[in-house]
Amino acid sequence: MDALLLAAFPPELAGLDATPPPGWRVALTGVGALGAAAVTARLLAERPTSKVLFVGTCGAYDERLAVGDLLSASAAIAISLDVLEGRAYRPEAEVTRWAPGWTLPWPAFPVAVPPAITCTAAGARLLAAVAAAEHLELTGVFAAAHAAGVPVAGALAVANRVGPHAHAEWKANHARVSRKLIEALAPVLRG
Repeated sequence: MDALLLAAFPPELAGLDATPPPGWRVALTGVGALGAAAVTARLLAERPTSKVLFVGTCGAYDERLAVGDLLSASAAIAISLDVLEGRAYRPEAEVTRWAPGWTLPWPAFPVAVPPAITCTAAGARLLAAVAAAEHLELTGVFAAAHAAGVPVAGALAVANRVGPHAHAEWKANHARVSRKLIEALAPVLRG
């Protein structure tokens, strides 16, 4: 039974999509939690899978993380600024937090998954009370894996600081930090 390695788009795999590690099948989820959930659920339904690993880049909310740091997700948390600022609420029955099902060899931090990229320093400060990093797909992947009963983990590399200059900083760093993450994952992927 193979394991499943996922990323949102090819640069985050740093070439592993062309040469998957033995025992792993590799796929792309696309950008965003909803699409990632649908793709992950479909892939898990297609054939038995021993575990899921999502790899990607993220933004850091505060000084707990720096550009270039590698982290494992200790939780994937669906959250929004509207919820934090009291303009919206989630029903109590809605699941908004998923834990990993296996561990990775890096410091673990909670990861917030808002519906869109946070573009303000004030928004980053609010979300920092919930998590150390921001990412767009992780809750979808974790939710689908949990629903299928398959252990899941998330490995992320910090590409930017969340805020008004995040996109330019991400563009400058995402390929480099993705390569660093994939290189550091080599022992994990070997087994």
